[in-house]
Amino acid sequence: MCIRDRSTQRTTHFGNSEVPWEDKEKLVHSVFSSVASKYDIMNDLMSGGVHRLWKDELIKQLNPTPYMKLLDVAGGTGDIGLRFLDHVAGYYGTQTTRTGLNVQEGGGLIVSDINADMLKEGEKRFEEVYGQDLDSKGVSFMVGDAMDLHQIPDSSVDAYTISFGLRNVTDQPQALREAFRVLKDRGRLLVMEFSHVENPLLRTAYQQYSDHVIPEIGNAVAGDRGSYKYLVESIRKMPTQQKLAEMLSDAGFQQVLYRNLTFGVVAIHSGSVRK
Repeated sequence: MCIRDRSTQRTTHFGNSEVPWEDKEKLVHSVFSSVASKYDIMNDLMSGGVHRLWKDELIKQLNPTPYMKLLDVAGGTGDIGLRFLDHVAGYYGTQTTRTGLNVQEGGGLIVSDINADMLKEGEKRFEEVYGQDLDSKGVSFMVGDAMDLHQIPDSSVDAYTISFGLRNVTDQPQALREAFRVLKDRGRLLVMEFSHVENPLLRTAYQQYSDHVIPEIGNAVAGDRGSYKYLVESIRKMPTQQKLAEMLSDAGFQQVLYRNLTFGVVAIHSGSVRK
């Protein structure tokens, strides 16, 4: 009988815990299934509503048009996708659908998430705004893994966004390589993620709030202290702003830049594709 040597087993972090590499995806899936129905209200409570301003900044930087095809990965409950369409609606005379997208000229939105429960919440929100039959309006939803977007052809999207999702991916460099693969020549990647506060006093205050307040809000509102404790811990495992920029470059992206928001609580990284 062959006994597996645990000392050679590949592991990764799940919050502050070390877990087998292949188990993290299932554990993250469980967390987001647990919080899906309360995810949006929890974002408001945890950030004091500031997450809305962060996401507005992401869309402003993306500067969408009705002709853009966007893949929003870890798109969950649809915050980025809905903002994308709100921005597109500002273009007059170019839309061919109620969403404002010019589908005939290639415009479209794909909202992808590994968690079907999160996607269901997002689809409900889209239907409340745009009605049924979203496919005909240029909007689709896809259960997909950021590390293996096999449903998406090479060089097929103009823009790729991932907002507060990269830290939950087991193999982040592989996810970035997949982003590069699916983007067209001159396509753009935007990554918005919790990052590292550089000012020592602010960093201490932020850590205290994260450790002691956010899990209690999760317990009071969602009845789930453990999931929000994981979310706090996962933030600290994210690479620094500079390290993540280097990871984008290693994946093939050019013109890599990052911008801190709210003193570095959040950072937006961007990169462009040349093929």
